[in-house]
Amino acid sequence: MPDIIHLLPDAVANQIAAGEVVQRPASAVKELIENAIDAGADKIQLILKDAGKSLIQVIDNGCGMSVTDARMCFERHATSKIRKADDLFAIRTMGFRGEAMASIAAIAQVELKTRRHEDELGTCICIEGSEVVKQEACSANTGTSISIKNLFCNTPARRNFLKSNPVEMRHIIDEFQRVALANPQVFLTMHHDGQEVYHLPSSAMKQRIVHLFGNNYNQRLVPVEEETTIINLRGFVGKPEFARKTRGEQFFFVNNRFIKDAYLNHAVLTAFQELLPDETYPLYVLFIDIDPAKIDINVHPTKTEIKYQDEKSIYAIIRSAVKRSLGKYNITPTLDFDQENSIGHLITPKPFDEIIQPSIAFNPDFNPFAAEKKADREIPYLRDNNNYREAIPRNWDTLYEISKREDTLQHEMHPQQSMPAVEEQEITKSSEKQFFQVHNRFIMSQIKSGFMLISQQAAHERILYERFLQQLQNHSGTSQQSLFPQSVTLNSADFELLRELLPDIRGLGFDIREFGKNTVVVEGIPADINNANEHELLEQLLEGFKNNLAILKLDKRDNLARSLARNAAIKTGVKLSMEEMNQLVDQLFACQMPNLALNGKPVISTFTLAELAERFEK
Repeated sequence: MPDIIHLLPDAVANQIAAGEVVQRPASAVKELIENAIDAGADKIQLILKDAGKSLIQVIDNGCGMSVTDARMCFERHATSKIRKADDLFAIRTMGFRGEAMASIAAIAQVELKTRRHEDELGTCICIEGSEVVKQEACSANTGTSISIKNLFCNTPARRNFLKSNPVEMRHIIDEFQRVALANPQVFLTMHHDGQEVYHLPSSAMKQRIVHLFGNNYNQRLVPVEEETTIINLRGFVGKPEFARKTRGEQFFFVNNRFIKDAYLNHAVLTAFQELLPDETYPLYVLFIDIDPAKIDINVHPTKTEIKYQDEKSIYAIIRSAVKRSLGKYNITPTLDFDQENSIGHLITPKPFDEIIQPSIAFNPDFNPFAAEKKADREIPYLRDNNNYREAIPRNWDTLYEISKREDTLQHEMHPQQSMPAVEEQEITKSSEKQFFQVHNRFIMSQIKSGFMLISQQAAHERILYERFLQQLQNHSGTSQQSLFPQSVTLNSADFELLRELLPDIRGLGFDIREFGKNTVVVEGIPADINNANEHELLEQLLEGFKNNLAILKLDKRDNLARSLARNAAIKTGVKLSMEEMNQLVDQLFACQMPNLALNGKPVISTFTLAELAERFEK
């Protein structure tokens, strides 16, 4: 019997490794940018086409590579970071395995141009499917420029599993934000299909957060800083009143490496205990500096999980530091001198010589006790440019004669209709169903077997959810145009999400068009929503969509209908009139599933006479 075990060819082994290292374009972006940072670059450009499917190009001004290093970087397990096993416990760089470049070269067309500071010429290498197509000297700038074209070109099955461009772009933005937060000293730019998405100059940590997420975050951040013998903690947490319904803006970095740790996340949430509303999550960007010998980062393929020698002490330090910062900075107002444009917002007061003393005008000739021309004297006067004029016109009692005349004509034309009959009809109609509102939260109604309680918020959510779902299926949502269109600026991740959802959002009745970088103009909102702020409504819709996507894994339309229904529904504590309660109950029982709330709990609870009798009788 012949031998059946043999070694895999390098090309096949690299493709298998690529399945672990490069899952989507965002994975390749992460590896390339981290390599540029490890090379000492302080300026990095990221250029994308088709959300990285057609082109991913990273240009840096780092140390560059020699001819030999440029060729060796595409070999498996070739690295400059470690030389022996003990080096694994002293790692402070991002990459160290030596598999990223080999894996990327196995599934794409790669072009590398690099030059060191001391070299006159650079090196150009072209690789397709792990095979070197070209290697020659070339003219190149100092540093490295690497282009990845047609990702997964030789593995079409993997390419077919990629999502749409907006979805893949959101994943790239997530990876870009993590690297940008960990390295605020690096100048970073991102371009997608010829448009600049991010322009992040070198700045302090707080300003990097503001540049990434928006200027409104400048007033939301609370600094956290703690130095101990175990760890050094620094960063920012968000104020409790700005907590959101999604966990998106929560970042932990250990030695500048992004990690995911539910245990440390629980420490932060515990510090916010009794400060946050239900089902909301705070913003935090926290950096932990720790001795590399006390952690193990080689426990996860993507290196996003870490093991610690003393987890409980780190938990206690983070919890106490965050809690103390919230108590110290949450209420006290602060002046931010790091904000570039903060001085421009100051208002220069007027000098004292421009202040005008107030004066009181009166009529010195006015005599209320004079007998002559009493009718004229009883009319008050107003002063206008030293001339006294009457405030009330003469013969004012004849102004309503025309309206009285029209009412008389209407009664003469319809003598069979009279007001008492209409009032009697309305009273009879409203008295058919009697409802009572309990604590502005529940609607109570008597039934044959007892009475029932209806949750007004859950009922309205169910009504709107089924209505919005039908509108999405039929694209029949009606829009009420805004008198003054509102421009809404979002962060890059939310803007990409909005572009992905824009056809379905318009189907709900929104009238939205793109207006510049990360900005849209809202010209109309669904007709079923009254007295809504366009900016808040759009942000809440996106937040609810992301929250449902992370927890419930709903399809796009169901998610949108659910998110908008929860935001637009009548909230607990709103007082309803008898007509509004009648209308709400009628619409509820017209739904397909009237007794099931969006959270799976019942909308209606019934109490029978037997239950009441059992409660009161012995």
